[in-house]
Formats: sequence, C-alpha cells, structure tokens
Amino acid sequence: MKRVLIITYYWPPSGGGGVQRWLKFVKYLRRYGWEPVVYAPEDPEYPEFDHSLVKEVPDGLEIIKRPIWEPFDLYKKFTGRKREERLGAGFLSERKNGSRLHNFAQWARGNFFIPDARKFWIRPSVNYLKKYLRHHPVDAVVTTGPPMSMHMIGLKLKKITGIRWLADFRDPWTNVDFYHELNLMKWADRKHHRYERTVLEAADEVTVVSNGMVTDFKKIVNRTYHVITNGFDEEDFKTEDVPLDSKFSIGHFGSLGKARNPELLWEVLSQVKSEIQDFDRDLEIKLVGNVDFQVMESIQKHGLTENLNRIGYLSHDEMIQEMKRSQVLLLVINNTPNAKLIATGKLFEYLAARRPILCIGPEDGDAARIIGKTGAGEVCGFDDQEKLKRSIRICYLNFSNKGLVIKGKGIENYARRLLAGEIAKCLNDEQ
Repeated sequence: MKRVLIITYYWPPSGGGGVQRWLKFVKYLRRYGWEPVVYAPEDPEYPEFDHSLVKEVPDGLEIIKRPIWEPFDLYKKFTGRKREERLGAGFLSERKNGSRLHNFAQWARGNFFIPDARKFWIRPSVNYLKKYLRHHPVDAVVTTGPPMSMHMIGLKLKKITGIRWLADFRDPWTNVDFYHELNLMKWADRKHHRYERTVLEAADEVTVVSNGMVTDFKKIVNRTYHVITNGFDEEDFKTEDVPLDSKFSIGHFGSLGKARNPELLWEVLSQVKSEIQDFDRDLEIKLVGNVDFQVMESIQKHGLTENLNRIGYLSHDEMIQEMKRSQVLLLVINNTPNAKLIATGKLFEYLAARRPILCIGPEDGDAARIIGKTGAGEVCGFDDQEKLKRSIRICYLNFSNKGLVIKGKGIENYARRLLAGEIAKCLNDEQ
C-alpha cells in the first residue's frame, strides 16, 4: 500500500465536529490502497472529549503523538478561569463575559498568535517529521485545518521534502465566520492573508467542503479545488430504530454560539404558543451541546424556558440516538457574511437520521442546495418570519397527525465510505 501522513490537531479522544472528517477517512482509506499514518498532539486543549471515538480508530494504525505547548493556561489565568475549565470552540462562551481583561486577551490571541494559538507546534513538528520521513518515507502528506497551523507544518515539509501535499480545509481561513471578531490590526490581517495565499499556491491538491468555498478561494488563488463534502458513516446509523419523542421536539445538535443564535425562531415559537392550542404543552426545544450565554438569554426573553430541554454534551453515539428520536432537526447557519458557503458536518448526519430538517439560513446557500436536492426539509431565510412560522405550523400539524416524516433521496451519496474514495483519487492525482 501507499502511505499517507495525516497531520491533524483533532484526534480521539477529542470530541466535537473537528475530529469526525479525518477519523472517518482514516477508517476507510485502506480500501482504496492507502495506509494512513496519523500525526497529532499528545496533550492538547480540546473543547470536548469523547472517549467513545477511540473504538473507531482502525486496528494496527500507526499514530504519532508529540508534545504541544499552547498558551491557554496563560489565557485562563489572565481572564480568571480555572485551569481545568475547557474553552469553547470559536468564540462560544457559556457565561456572561465582556470584561476588559477578556476583551484584551481575545485581541492578543488574534493579533499575536498567527495563524492561531497552535503556532508553537509548527517548528517542533517540522523538526521531528523531517527526521521521521527520512527513515519512514510516505507517498503523500495531508494537513487538515482548522487550526491553520497544521497547514503551515505541511507548507514547511513541502519545501524541505518535496513530498506530494494535500491541504484539506474544513472551514475557510480569512473568510471564516468569526474572523472579524479577532479584532486584527492591519499588519496581522495582512499576515493571515499572506499565509493563506502561500498555502493555496504551494499545495499540490486542495480539498474543501462546499462549492461556496471554491468560489471564495478562487478569488485568492485561481487554481483547481476539489469539493469533498462532509458526510455520515453508515455504520453509525445501523443501530436499531428508537422511538420518537412523544413531544414536538425541535432538536439542535452541536455548539450554538451567538452568531448562530436563531432569535427569529424563538420569537416565532413564542407567537405560535399563543396562537395554537396545546402547542405550549407539546413543544420541546432540545439543545444538545454547548450553548452560548446569549442564546440562553434569548430563550428566556421569549418565554420559552419551560419548553427548554438542555441536554449538554453527549458522546457521538449518544448524540446520534438523540437525533433519531427528535421530531424535527434544527440547522442554524451562522448569520455572517460567509453564510452561503457553510455546509457543516452536522447537516449530513441530520440527513442520515432521516428526520425533517428545519434550516434557518440563506435560501441560495450550499446547505440549502443539499437540503433541496435530497428533499430532506425546509430552508427559511434569516428574516423570513412568515415562511418560518408556516413551516413550524405545518410540521406541528403533521406531528399531531402522526405524519411527520421525510422520504429523502440521494442521501447515500454522502456516505464517508464513498467520500474516502474521492480523497484517494486526489492523493492518486486522478482528478
């Protein structure tokens, strides 16, 4: 078999969405003639842990773990957090903040840790891997970001070794939804853009998760990009069917940050409560995962606290079971300038759960295109109150009549097993 070195920050026991894509590709790459070797940090600052994912790691896989130093202990000390406290992904905060110390620390984090807080792992990783590759050659190197420091490792290895390099982007770089929250000075912003351009120019292959990201990146470097979406693992959904929630549950799975706070939904649900008899009794807002303080404030403001079922973080297996129980699956696209190109990994597991999807986001975005193509649900614009209310009323009517189902079409095309074959084609230079 050919060998591929995969450089990733997220690896079991990491939880959350960042680990799924390459954990699953590694699981299936051997079927396509590639033996993976994984390089990951030894003791990183993961937002969540999911030890159940360890069983997904293929037998006999070579995993190299090396120490990493991250400045998060300093950040916690500076902002008055406990050392054992986990930091939310992105800029999600489960408690009210906004102190001067917090804002200053956030500013320093954006301006002096470029491309991100894992930058201190770049040099020791390059030094270690160039020696490793001398004695254990590989046919290709893959880096996956964020964090974008992984791509900087790949860039330096490419210059030293000349080995074929695939840079995989799960999110945009300078067009990521929270980029404006970094409060960058002009020189820092220029540095991010320079790094981004250099990586896009130097990589032999670049893979992205949505068509919108291709359009976005082509404005920076006009080259060939391969769209390999996120997906779902069929084996995760082979479990026995579970009974649906007895209540009209609208379930959101994953982090719900302030940029993803569906204020319009809370307002509409509050209105429907006053308009339809029994809706208040039946409604359950199910939030699985970390929830920003501002989201909780919005729910309380609209009188929905009694309808809230805040479950918190679950293992991946448990989360899928909870998805399959839900009457409706809520997908909220970040209301940010890059909204059209967002197609989160969660969307594809929603498809596999085969429950109706209610998406709030741009009706001409990548997520909307996939939902429309598969017939998996309804997409309502950020400000389309009338359509959102109509969609909820129809879903509730179907729920009351025991007919809240979807048929779905072409969902099997997003299986991780098949998508791993597309990655193999890129590694083989067949596209």
